[in-house]
Amino acid sequence: MVKLNRIYTRTGDDGTTGLVRGPRRAKHDLRVAAYGTIEEANAFIGQARLYTTSMPKIDRLLGRIQNDLFDVGSDLATPGEDAPDAPKSLRVTAVQTAWIEQEIDQYNDALAPLKSFVLPGGTPTSAALHIARTTVRRAERIVVELASIEPDVSPEAIRYLNRLSDLLFVLGRVTNANGDKDVLWVPGNNTRTAKDN
Repeated sequence: MVKLNRIYTRTGDDGTTGLVRGPRRAKHDLRVAAYGTIEEANAFIGQARLYTTSMPKIDRLLGRIQNDLFDVGSDLATPGEDAPDAPKSLRVTAVQTAWIEQEIDQYNDALAPLKSFVLPGGTPTSAALHIARTTVRRAERIVVELASIEPDVSPEAIRYLNRLSDLLFVLGRVTNANGDKDVLWVPGNNTRTAKDN
């Protein structure tokens, strides 16, 4: 377990931060940006949970995701291979991604098929989940970019983030009265002149 006795260490005052292993990195380093954006997504999920207290099943699901996102962050903060005699590093597993897929299938089966893209909104819960979803998408893009530069990025972390954004989308519809309160995109709706309106 992690034990934190002090909150500030002053070691980051030079603009660097420590990973789980390896040399210190600049705070603007892409790997730091990747797990920092995952932390941001986690905070938005925490904010969304302010609205899910009356939905215990969804609230528990979001709580589990918050825990898993710390696993993703730890995975990304631990570059390189484990030494043969060292304990195994924490890595995202296919089990975690498969669980998300099961949740997507379960919740999506009860929803009517979409006839257009969904705009964020409808209910406060749904809007909050869309903010979390788009933040997860940004994290995914950063991790994919990182993987193009550093070869030791976990492919499972990328898969997990990809599925997670899909799950948050589905939950956004579920919390919009199972899609009844979805706000749908109307293509070209505002392209007419004021005179036509």
